[in-house]
Amino acid sequence: MCSSRFIFVVFTMVAMPAAANDFMVGAGIEADSDSGIAETAIADYGVSDKTWLSAAVAHSGIDLPLRDDLDAWFVDVGVDHYFEPFGVQAGIAYWGDSDTLSSNDARASVYWRSDRVRLALNGETRDFDFEVLGTDFAPARQFTFDANGIGLSARFELSDSADLYLSGMDYDYSVNLRIVDDRLPLLDLLSVSRLSLINSLIDHRASVGLGVDFGQSRVSFDVSQSRGAVDGSDTTSTTVRLLMPLGRQSDIEFGLGLDDSELYGEVTFFSIFLYFYGT
Repeated sequence: MCSSRFIFVVFTMVAMPAAANDFMVGAGIEADSDSGIAETAIADYGVSDKTWLSAAVAHSGIDLPLRDDLDAWFVDVGVDHYFEPFGVQAGIAYWGDSDTLSSNDARASVYWRSDRVRLALNGETRDFDFEVLGTDFAPARQFTFDANGIGLSARFELSDSADLYLSGMDYDYSVNLRIVDDRLPLLDLLSVSRLSLINSLIDHRASVGLGVDFGQSRVSFDVSQSRGAVDGSDTTSTTVRLLMPLGRQSDIEFGLGLDDSELYGEVTFFSIFLYFYGT
């Protein structure tokens, strides 16, 4: 799912390598009850005990009734360095369909970490390009706008086997996307799908998650809520995941969730991911 929720989920479920030269690679697929499908590949590499590199690639496709089908991509690379007790994260990303709506993004975080607590101040900037297809009555046009986001996140280790995660992000756009007219026809992207490109244009996002270890397996439960910047609709997403060993150096993760949206209704989704670890 190449949407803001998907981007958030990918980078909250990736575990950084524990030591220098450790690496993790993963791949998975997610399908929903609206016949939407998204594929994802992720990787982490420990350059040193305190520096990690990460990358992610995702793809999704969707049929639109009012224009050509969308073929959306998400590509992200990032770096994390821990100075102890502070650390910094930075990354750049491309997202969207170059023929319709796309963005070039940059993000940065400053965090403080102890044995049981991690607190972070997060910032993001997004530069959007929106292509309006030509018709018999009007030529093709291109619009640009940007958005700046700022937020906080926290992770608390409640015990040796349980942790709590909180996150929030608020965005400020250079244009008022609620004023939708012939100059900026973003509503053409309002298809009845959770994979629609317009779902990445949000006013704010907030989430809370709880993870509990059971032996070598882990169960996590998270709830997120976002509000659309174009139509003001709210979407609440609830997800349960089970991570369990598949072998000595591999895990498998199953996910089951429900989106409850004022825009596209209720949609269930299921995901499966494989992770491989090495040195």
